[in-house]
Amino acid sequence: MGKHVCKLSKGKGYVLVVKCTVCIDGCYLGASIAVNGTCLTATAFDDSTVTFGVAPETLRCTNLGSLNAGSKVNMERAAQQGSRNSGHYVQGHVDATGEIVKKWREGESLWVKIKVPKNLITLIVKKGFIAIDGTSLTVCEVNAQESSFTFMLVQYTQTKIIVPHKEEGEKVNVELDVLGKYVAQSVAAINDRVDSLESKIDSALSKLETRITALEAK
Repeated sequence: MGKHVCKLSKGKGYVLVVKCTVCIDGCYLGASIAVNGTCLTATAFDDSTVTFGVAPETLRCTNLGSLNAGSKVNMERAAQQGSRNSGHYVQGHVDATGEIVKKWREGESLWVKIKVPKNLITLIVKKGFIAIDGTSLTVCEVNAQESSFTFMLVQYTQTKIIVPHKEEGEKVNVELDVLGKYVAQSVAAINDRVDSLESKIDSALSKLETRITALEAK
């Protein structure tokens, strides 16, 4: 984890400065580093902080605009090619923000329930992948009517990320599994073609029925 140091307004966006340790190792100008699951570009760094420019579109789609000095944030460097992948492919392209509506404990595990915009819930599936503030997690249950889903955090994960420190009602960044989004887009394209074909068939049948009726009337 890192700690938000300050943010300086710059037009409609702002400059974000984060204090961290691990992400300094190997950092360079232009490096991609995820902050709360949002892929940002390092514009400056020193021995203890990294600076990023945050664009207006990023502020609209994420929870970065709500950060205050001292806020804890999840920090993650870009994955190295050839290393083991212990989660799923998280791009750092946040789809929307969700709201923590409930948290409860079961032994040492922490359960969290998140509400998301209705246009996202159809792309979230039980036992599927999802990224919350950049953390790769497994969906436990999905409630389409409530537009919500749950996930569970083991004790070790609770000590490494910021979600356990957040209260009910706070916002989290949500990134859907990119493979699921590609599948949904492909299916939608197929459905459009099927709808177009059905429309042409209905039109042809209607013309055929009209012709048959005309022939029978003779």
